[in-house]
Amino acid sequence: MFLFTHLSTEDIFAVGAIPFVISCLSVMGRILLQAYRFKYFIKEFIGHNVSSTANTISARLAGEFVTQTTPSYVGGELVRIAWLTKKGVAAGKAAWLTTMEIIADVLVGTLLGFVAGALAIYNGASFIGIIVILIAIPTFAFWVVLIVFSAKRTLRLPSFSLSIVQRFVAKERAERMVRSVNDALSDLCKMSRDNFNSPKAIKTFSIGIAITFVAFLFQGYSFMVLANAVGSDIDLFDSLMATSASTVLATLPITLGGSGLAELGLWAYVSDLNSIPSLDDVLNDNQLSVIIVWRIASYHVPLVIMWIALMKTIGRAPLKDTRTSYLSSEKENEDAFSAPHDQNKRIDKSDKSVK
Repeated sequence: MFLFTHLSTEDIFAVGAIPFVISCLSVMGRILLQAYRFKYFIKEFIGHNVSSTANTISARLAGEFVTQTTPSYVGGELVRIAWLTKKGVAAGKAAWLTTMEIIADVLVGTLLGFVAGALAIYNGASFIGIIVILIAIPTFAFWVVLIVFSAKRTLRLPSFSLSIVQRFVAKERAERMVRSVNDALSDLCKMSRDNFNSPKAIKTFSIGIAITFVAFLFQGYSFMVLANAVGSDIDLFDSLMATSASTVLATLPITLGGSGLAELGLWAYVSDLNSIPSLDDVLNDNQLSVIIVWRIASYHVPLVIMWIALMKTIGRAPLKDTRTSYLSSEKENEDAFSAPHDQNKRIDKSDKSVK
C-alpha cells in the first residue's frame, strides 16, 4: 500500500501513539474474551477444566493464529480439537465444543452483518449493503442447517469419501481415518441432541453469545478510537457496523486472513459506497491512512502475540514424546496380538512333554 498509494509514514503516525496502543489493547480484549468463552464452554459442556487457565488461553490464541492466517478464517478449530483430545477429551466432544464456538461467532457476526447491510441500504449505500448481506446469507444458512441436522440425525461422511482418501493414503489407513471421522461426527450429533434439549446447555450457549457480542464491541471500539483521533466523527455503533461489515467481507475465501478484503470492506462502508469503485477512489481517499493503522492494530500486532502462544503450545508436545507414545501403543498392540500365540506354543510344548 505504501508503494501504490499517496500515503507516507507521517500519515500513519498522525494517528498518535496513545490511540494506537488503545486500539491494540481493545483488539486484544476481544481475543481474550474469546479465550475466556473457550474456557467457559469447556467447564460447562465437559464438566471440568481440562487444563490451567493460562494453558487454555494459550491454546485458544494458538488456534486463533491459524484462523487469522488462512482463507475464510478456517483451521483454528483443528488446533483446538487437537489440544482438547490431547487433554483426554473425546474427539466428538471436542469437535462439538469448537463447533459451538464457531456458531457463536457466526451467529453474532452474520446478524451484525445483516444489520450493517440493511443500514447501509437505508442510508443510500446500496452497493456495499447488498454485498455484505449476500456474503452473510450462505454462511448463516450453512451453520443453522448444521445445527438442525446434527440435532435430528447422525451425520456421516458420504460413501465416496473412502475412495477419495484412498487416492492419497493406503487402504487400511484410509479406512481408519474415515471411521475416526464418522465416530467423531456420531459423538458430535449425540452431544447436539443431548445439549439442545437441556435448559442448562441453552443457558451456557446464550452466555457464550453475550460474550461474543461484547467481543465484537471491543472490535468496533478499536476502530472508533483511531477514527476520532484524526477528527472523524464516528460513534461506537457506527464503528461496530463498519467493522462487522469488514469482517463479513473478509470471510470470502480469497486471501489469507482476509488481507485486503477487510480494509476494502471497512473503506467501502465508511465511504457509503453505492457503486463499483475505481482504483483511484480507493488509493486517493483521505480515510485510507486510518484504515491501514486500524488493520495493523487489529491484525498484525495481535498476530505476533498469537504466534508466540502457538509456539508455546506446540512446545509442550515435542515430536519425540509423540513418537515414543505412538511406538509404545504399537508395541502394546503387538504384545496383545502375540499373547494368544505364545500361550498356544506353551500348551503345545506341555503336551509334548506329557507324551
